[in-house]
Amino acid sequence: METNTQSEHVHLLIIGSGPAGYTAAIYAARANLKPVLYQGIQPGGQLTITTEVENYPGYPEGIQGPEMMVDFEKQATRMGADIRFGMATKVDLSKQPFTVIIDEEKTITADALIIATGASAKWLGLPSEQRLNGSGVSACAVCDGFFFRGKEVAIVGAGDTAAEEALYLSKLCSNVHMIVRRHEMRASKVMQDRVLKASNIMVYWNSETDEVLGENKVEAVRLVNNQTNVKTEIPVSAFFVAIGHQPNSGIFNGQLEMDEQGYIKTVPGTSKTNIEGVFACGDVQDKIYRQAVTAAGSGCMAALDAERYLSAKEHH
Repeated sequence: METNTQSEHVHLLIIGSGPAGYTAAIYAARANLKPVLYQGIQPGGQLTITTEVENYPGYPEGIQGPEMMVDFEKQATRMGADIRFGMATKVDLSKQPFTVIIDEEKTITADALIIATGASAKWLGLPSEQRLNGSGVSACAVCDGFFFRGKEVAIVGAGDTAAEEALYLSKLCSNVHMIVRRHEMRASKVMQDRVLKASNIMVYWNSETDEVLGENKVEAVRLVNNQTNVKTEIPVSAFFVAIGHQPNSGIFNGQLEMDEQGYIKTVPGTSKTNIEGVFACGDVQDKIYRQAVTAAGSGCMAALDAERYLSAKEHH
């Protein structure tokens, strides 16, 4: 990597700032590892685009996602973590210390690295979907379904996640309109059977979302049948997008082991990657649970793993 004037060596570098990154910073700072954390493109992560969080233990009244992330950040700062604005744009994990370029200009070398870069929900790309995001449009049925109890909702997607979320919504909502682009689902047979057996899930085959309708909140969704071009409007109070997540792992391509979807592989029961001294936590390595509380738990694991690694290294 090119050398430049702005370079700095740190003991432990944390990249990413959702519940995983901030929890790792809290633990690492308390262990006196003097962690430096770069917040990335979306400080606070996916929770900053969630409105109310009701399922995180310890907040009996619920809390706004962005507010909760400010609390996490304040706690990490109070413990002594050095929290900075900036994004990792390039990494070299081939030798120690590891090299990370921030914002394409600053070089950081680190004895240990914790990756908490998270994942991003995939969206359809409709302007109305972004405009009403948080006002009835959501990419997480488990997070937000509760707010639409007894109401009609729509969900788009055809994989296992979409099927699971449709079933989850069917237990809360009066009717679930499921929009499937092809004449079949990608979900496993058992999930498809459950969806098709649910009396209040209506599946619209060969259908695509033309537009989410509503001025200040979701009021309806307009579908178009991609075989007949016939358009249909369905009145709904919420529109859930379940077409998958994309782990933010691109800068580690070719250096860290990943699965076919790009999730970083960790040794089961740990946060260890295939490179000694590099740890991964949160949604960048978890495609199953993807909750704030599990991300925070894995951030704690990463900090403890990093602490053990660094102290063993010092004693050698």
